[in-house]
Amino acid sequence: MNSAQVDAYLRRLGVGHPAWPTVDVLRELQLRHLQTVPFENLSLHLGEPVVLEEKRLVDKLVGAGRGGFCYEVNGAFAALLKALGFDVTLLAARVYGKEGRTGIPYDHLALRVRTVDGGEWLADVGFGSFSHWPLAFGERGEQVDAGGVFRIVEAGPDRAGVRGGSASADGDLDVIMDGSPQYRLETRPRVLGDFVAGAWWHSTSPESSFTQSLVCSRVTEEGGRITLAGRGLTVTGPDGTREVRELGADDEVLEVYRERFGVVLEEVPRVPKVPGG
Repeated sequence: MNSAQVDAYLRRLGVGHPAWPTVDVLRELQLRHLQTVPFENLSLHLGEPVVLEEKRLVDKLVGAGRGGFCYEVNGAFAALLKALGFDVTLLAARVYGKEGRTGIPYDHLALRVRTVDGGEWLADVGFGSFSHWPLAFGERGEQVDAGGVFRIVEAGPDRAGVRGGSASADGDLDVIMDGSPQYRLETRPRVLGDFVAGAWWHSTSPESSFTQSLVCSRVTEEGGRITLAGRGLTVTGPDGTREVRELGADDEVLEVYRERFGVVLEEVPRVPKVPGG
């Protein structure tokens, strides 16, 4: 990223250029990213390609004012952090699903970030409802966050098996939120190109939740969450209270995307109907 791109990215987040890559700066950047850049899969239902190249990701998030799913938002966030002087490593993870099964290899992209004040942190702006601030990578006790109570623990045997991958957990870590495992994290460094197959699967497979549904979601300034899933708008307060309403005409849907998420669209994305469904 060049200096103009960095400045534009920071303007979107609403923060100034930091003097040093410290943990306090990382905390502010992650929270502001979650508040301003939505987690969304709209490209999959608008006929837009998902291209895992740094320039294309930055152009989408900064130039087009969009969000994305994990590979896109964490990929772009990694580029910003590196440009600001952070030491960033891309890590692969497999998301826990039903009955404790983990997903495909390269199911998720997360970030290991080192700061100049000596810490190592798990940063993740691409997992939907998750931690608001980076988690201490080496801490094995509870970490209380605005998004929940988290633990990072050494992974045990993957009893339920892994689709398309090994069941070995050597060196892997389980990330747990409010007592429920979220994903199994590998510690081997990866590059953005490693995740192309995972992005393709999530963009095309009928087994992927992203091809079956529409989602656009972000953390609110009050610490809650606002989510537009199809035409259902849910606003969750920091105390867990929920307001749910169904949107009507396309114009109303486009206005919510624009006013509540900063996403300007020319048409409402739609999930294709399944033949026979």
